[in-house]
Amino acid sequence: MTRKLVITLIVLAVLIGVPAAIKLRQFSVMSSAPMDMPPETVTADSARGQTWPDTIKSVGSLVAVQGVTVGAELGGKVVEIAFKSGDRVDAGAVLVRLDTAAEAAQLRAAEAAVALARLTLDRTRELLADKNASKAEFDSANARYKQTTAEADNVRAIIDKKTIRAPFAGRLGLRLVNLGQILKEGDPIATLQTLDPIHVNFSVPQQLNPLLAQGLAVRVSTDAAPDETFTGTINAVSPEIDATTRNVRVQALISNVDERLRAGMFVNVEIVLSERQDVLAIPATAVLYAPYGDTVFVIDEQRDEQAGRTKQVLRQQIVRLGDTRGDFVAVTDGLQAGDQVVTSGVFKLRPGMAVVVDNTLAPDARLAPVPANE
Repeated sequence: MTRKLVITLIVLAVLIGVPAAIKLRQFSVMSSAPMDMPPETVTADSARGQTWPDTIKSVGSLVAVQGVTVGAELGGKVVEIAFKSGDRVDAGAVLVRLDTAAEAAQLRAAEAAVALARLTLDRTRELLADKNASKAEFDSANARYKQTTAEADNVRAIIDKKTIRAPFAGRLGLRLVNLGQILKEGDPIATLQTLDPIHVNFSVPQQLNPLLAQGLAVRVSTDAAPDETFTGTINAVSPEIDATTRNVRVQALISNVDERLRAGMFVNVEIVLSERQDVLAIPATAVLYAPYGDTVFVIDEQRDEQAGRTKQVLRQQIVRLGDTRGDFVAVTDGLQAGDQVVTSGVFKLRPGMAVVVDNTLAPDARLAPVPANE
């Protein structure tokens, strides 16, 4: 019995001890060997020289240099309409006449009063010279003459205001009145706009503000005239940046001889810069911004002696940045042309990390990005 028990214990010891020894051996080897983390998959691009284009593109809206809705300054009945919808008129051209019959009668009475006051003043002046009238009588006659003259001028002004004229030369819009219509003060008659030249208002990002200046050439195109390009110059750059969009507002004056451009149109704008820029550029997404300095992760080739192969590892490099253009930023110091940098997810990387480059889903960086319509 004892012999059987001993044999059983020996068998159990062999069955348990051999696997345990094997596992202990494996754990010992694993603990003594260095632990390699799997490489991180990243997107990458090379720092390369670029000649940034000599234009800045934007979109804008056309605005008339002068534009107003011509209205009635005084109320009255329309007795004459001297224009047609869409007419081109000169400054001072008569547009509408209102009924002035009552004012004409008042003017005749006022002119008669002026004539009488003038005669009275002349007689009083002669009597004063002969010392047959007092100075007070002369002053009274003179005041009466000035009063009647002012009353006549007031009636003439009312008659003149009832003749509505174009305040400046331009193109009229649709007629908004009819013969016999009773107008009230301020009622609209027609719009009037100066279309040649015409203003275009647009905005550009604040980082491009140093490139803007009055007198820079501007080219404008629109789908309303697809085969034509209109030219002009920048005439104003806003001194303030829009706090909501961080854009600077710009206005240009565009030649519009044939009046193909109309106020309110949407147009494409291209600013022609005076100089080109040769820069070393990388995608802006490659930069890890920090208070102590901006850095990028450069991908270096490193020889793995144990594995007998080459792997890609990261090196964190401090860079000095310049201007930005579209999706790119210029690097003035810290990189050489051809250096490969990580372009996405840089916040989760660390120096010395092994990586694998896969640009299948890499964003397409452009100098002039255009948002997709979805």
